Amino acid sequence: MEYFVHKNSIVRRIWGKSDTVLFIFAGSAAEFSLNKAVDWLYFTGKLPKDPLARLFSTVTYARKIIFSKNEEALKIIDSIFMIHKNVENNRGKSIPSWAYRDVLYMLIHYSISSFELLERKLSPAEKEEVYDVFFRFGSRMKLCDLAANYHDWLSQREIDMQNDLEKSELSIDLFKQYRKHLGSFRYFLLVESQKLLVPFKVRKLLGFSKYSFLTPVLPIYKLSKKLGWDEWIKMVILPKKYKKQINELDVIKYYKILA
Repeated sequence: MEYFVHKNSIVRRIWGKSDTVLFIFAGSAAEFSLNKAVDWLYFTGKLPKDPLARLFSTVTYARKIIFSKNEEALKIIDSIFMIHKNVENNRGKSIPSWAYRDVLYMLIHYSISSFELLERKLSPAEKEEVYDVFFRFGSRMKLCDLAANYHDWLSQREIDMQNDLEKSELSIDLFKQYRKHLGSFRYFLLVESQKLLVPFKVRKLLGFSKYSFLTPVLPIYKLSKKLGWDEWIKMVILPKKYKKQINELDVIKYYKILA
């Protein structure tokens, strides 16, 4: 039985834990606010209207791809492709190819940085494996000019960040929407977690300090995971109405795919 991502892949381990997935999207939420194509979020209105609902919708797609059989995963990717094409048709213009690539590259970056922050350093082979999974995803989406491997991706990523990121009024408004929907305390946690993950270019544009108040808290949280207290912490921090979706992010625990 062939899966899009093999059962022992590090990608399944990364995307099979709720805390890692939440950190991936925290970092992506910071960086995409600066993307020069961020206006596409405002055309559909979905992310500014309800960032958390959009998060769980996106996670559902990603989880299905990573944990599905190859044929089913390809169908899901094709449906994502058509969703975006319909948005382009409705607006009467095309989403820039570099914007698609930027989003894909963000997922690669934050998949690696989030796992390394919460778990351990990845080996060069594991990083290459992460890149390969998203490269196949991007190729199926018909994206152009993708780096051939992880090593080439590193340099291309730096170039793309220099060319495609800027702080705009939409960047500022998007963070206002984050604060509005999360509340002051959860918004504070979002920003402090973003400081731990984002590259220098993103930190500079957003005016983030190098220090995060979460830095001394992380060892305590890692200990809580070993003691089984992390679920309680997540339930306290995150909105109750998303309890079911948060639980479902723990694919490893609920589907027993990994030991």
